[in-house]
Amino acid sequence: MKNQLKNQLPLQCRTGHNQSFEIVKLNELSGDYCAIYSIRFIGDDESLFEQFLSEYYKTFRDEVLDIYTRLKAIGRCVGLREGFYKANEGKPGDGVCALYDRPDAHLRVYFIYYGKDLIVVGDGGEKPKSIRTWQEDPALTDANLLMQWVSKKIKEATDDKDIRITDQGFEGDLIIEVED
Repeated sequence: MKNQLKNQLPLQCRTGHNQSFEIVKLNELSGDYCAIYSIRFIGDDESLFEQFLSEYYKTFRDEVLDIYTRLKAIGRCVGLREGFYKANEGKPGDGVCALYDRPDAHLRVYFIYYGKDLIVVGDGGEKPKSIRTWQEDPALTDANLLMQWVSKKIKEATDDKDIRITDQGFEGDLIIEVED
C-alpha cells in the first residue's frame, strides 16, 4: 500500500503531499507514559506505521518486533527518553527524529517529537550500512520528507487552534484537510 501511494505521488510531493490525513492514536502502544499516534491518509485502511510494519515484517521480522516492543515500552513503561532516539533528523524545529536502532539493525523509523509523553510515528525503511545519512537513500528520503511535511501541517493546525496538544495527547479536529 505504501509503495502504491508513493508511486502515485508526483516528484514535488516529496516535499509536500496532496492528501488529507487523520492523526490516529495507536492504543495498543500508548499508555500512561507516552501517547503514541500515527498518520492515516484519507482513503487508506492502515496508518503509516502499520504500513511500515506490514511492509518489513517478512524480511526483518525480529527488527519489526523490536521496534514495536520498544514503542510499547515507551508508551506503557518508561516514556520517551534521550538516548532512545536521534533528534534533528529533519529541519530545525520540526521535531522529526529517528528511533535509535541496534548497531546490527537494518530498519529505521521516523517520528515527530512533541515531548517525552507525545509522539507521532510514521514511516521509515531499510537503512543500508553502506550509507551514513537518510539523504543517501531514496526510500528514507521519501519517508523523512513526508514526516517533515506532516509536522508542518500539524503545526499549522495547532497554530489555527484546530488541534490542541494536552497532557493526554491531541485534542480537537484530528482530520487535517489539505488543499490541492
